[in-house]
Amino acid sequence: MREDSGEFYLFKDRADAGRKLAERLAKCQGQDVVVLAVPRGGIPVAIEIANFLNCPLDILIVRKIPVPQEPEAGYGAVTEDGTIILNEPMVRYLGLRQENINFQAEEVRQEVLRRSSLYRKILPPVRIAGRTAIVTDDGLASGYTMLAAVRSLRNQKATSIIVAVPVASVSAFNLVKPEVDDLVCLKVARTSWFAVASYYQNWYDLSDDDVIAYLRKWQKQSVR
Repeated sequence: MREDSGEFYLFKDRADAGRKLAERLAKCQGQDVVVLAVPRGGIPVAIEIANFLNCPLDILIVRKIPVPQEPEAGYGAVTEDGTIILNEPMVRYLGLRQENINFQAEEVRQEVLRRSSLYRKILPPVRIAGRTAIVTDDGLASGYTMLAAVRSLRNQKATSIIVAVPVASVSAFNLVKPEVDDLVCLKVARTSWFAVASYYQNWYDLSDDDVIAYLRKWQKQSVR
């Protein structure tokens, strides 16, 4: 599916989106900045931004808590440090009990820790405290995953937090914007139906192997 004008895709692929987004972050060049990717889809975007800004790259692993019987949808998100964000209206609508939420959140956190153990063998964590943190993904659908990432960065004492994304739904944009120091978004989609993939010409779900390949390539080309 094409961009909502019906005429063209906004981005060739995630790397193209990252390069276009990096130009909007030129003001951060020369500052004490770290770029953080939300894996998996945020990795190619973040690498282009970090290359442009000549700054460290890190990852911030966040996973949605899936809606029972509808795993493609989520009602919250969990980060590596245990930060949990819930879509409270959806929780009430679904009638979820706290014990069910706790059980699912722990399952999701175990997957987060598994990914962390895998990716951190290649990319050790960098210092966040006292720095400007730019956190990115390939797009924002509900916004709750990014909101969890932002809260985690607050816990890590980032001096300021910039969320930078190629595209976002208007509801996600409005959810995240009040929580950050700046929100840079190339396209805010004011459409009744939204899917991040529809704004990319070349789109596929990234695997752990893809992420590892990207991180190894980053390590080889960058000594920071």
